[in-house]
Amino acid sequence: MKALVISGGGSKGAFAGGVAQYLIEDLKRQYQLFIGTSTGSLLVSHLALNKIDKIKSVYTNVSNESIFNVCPFVIKKRHGTQNIGIRHLAVVLNFIRGSKTFGESYNLRSLIKKTLLEEEFLELKNSDLDIVVTVSNISLNQVEYKSIKDFSYKAFIDWIWVSCNYTPFMSLVKINGCEYADGGMGNMVPIEEAIKRGATEVDVIILQTEVSQLNRMSSRNPFSLITNIFAFMLDRIESQNIKIGKFVASHHDTIINFYYAPTILTTNSLIFDKEKMTEWWQGGFNFAKFKNQEISQLED
Repeated sequence: MKALVISGGGSKGAFAGGVAQYLIEDLKRQYQLFIGTSTGSLLVSHLALNKIDKIKSVYTNVSNESIFNVCPFVIKKRHGTQNIGIRHLAVVLNFIRGSKTFGESYNLRSLIKKTLLEEEFLELKNSDLDIVVTVSNISLNQVEYKSIKDFSYKAFIDWIWVSCNYTPFMSLVKINGCEYADGGMGNMVPIEEAIKRGATEVDVIILQTEVSQLNRMSSRNPFSLITNIFAFMLDRIESQNIKIGKFVASHHDTIINFYYAPTILTTNSLIFDKEKMTEWWQGGFNFAKFKNQEISQLED
């Protein structure tokens, strides 16, 4: 069984979309299992439906307004780089309303529902394919994997949304008495889960470079400090997920094909810039094409 695994990475998901487009449309890869974390969970349903142009349009036209109904930060451009500053009034008002997070991402849920229609959901649920999204159960301190086979349309839309909620900047969601957040907080690259579900060959798209190339700039404010801390923790989680995935694969004779981002795409994946995301999508497609041409030449 072939599986496609897509890591978390916020706006960098556009690059993953480009890679997946080449694998599915040009190489004609046929996957039976699709597993995504965070931004990966947004992609997998549409990739399984083979409606790549549709999800590409979303990723290349999205903005911060498409994601946040309460955006907790303002984007500042200095010395050619983008940084975030606190939108103080928005954050204070959100706390007054009783929110536990700096911002809210209900616009993202609306976008997910608008993009993945109920008839498309039913088509996938009734097919032989399995689509799985990763979420973090903060209350029970565990990672959970939600299959499309097990839920109604409304519930699965919620799980996709939950998987993408990068708290404390985005919504914290309570379901069945438990608080849930971004799946990447527990498992950025769910290779092990794909193998547990029977995958014998796994294509893995990772939205980081294979070798660390980044020395982060000094934090300018509390928000940039928090994002730097979270980025550090998620990088460590991702590294461990990959090591565990390789270890499990070696014991199950599973083939893993890795597609790492060849360069640093952004230092802040909460900034959704449609021009850059358009470039990243095409860059992902070109990178996958180049990588597979190299492999073909080596095999010849």
